Amino acid sequence: MTQTQDDALGRIAQGDAPVLETLLHMNLDAAERSGLDADTYLAVRLAALVAMDAAPVSYLITLGAAADTGLTVEKAQAVLVAIAPVVGSARVTSAAGAIVRGVLGAAALDDMGLPEQRTS
Repeated sequence: MTQTQDDALGRIAQGDAPVLETLLHMNLDAAERSGLDADTYLAVRLAALVAMDAAPVSYLITLGAAADTGLTVEKAQAVLVAIAPVVGSARVTSAAGAIVRGVLGAAALDDMGLPEQRTS
């Protein structure tokens, strides 16, 4: 890992993540405005992320929210199976890899001993 990457991870570990915080707030607003129940909203988001070949952190945000709502792994897998004929096996396979990279990246950050999230 380069010094620049180490510095960036250190800033995030100290709670300096304004882009991620902004994205989190945008997502919370969209969920409320959608009128969908939490499981359906997150299943739709998961399908959209797969369709656009999203980055690992995008999956991490969505699946992190899903863990809080009780969206099961089985339902998330069912979403991937349902959309595979539309988006293709390459996108679903790419999504599976991105999900694993997101989870592993979060675990690595967690191992760094992240402080509590900033509230201001």
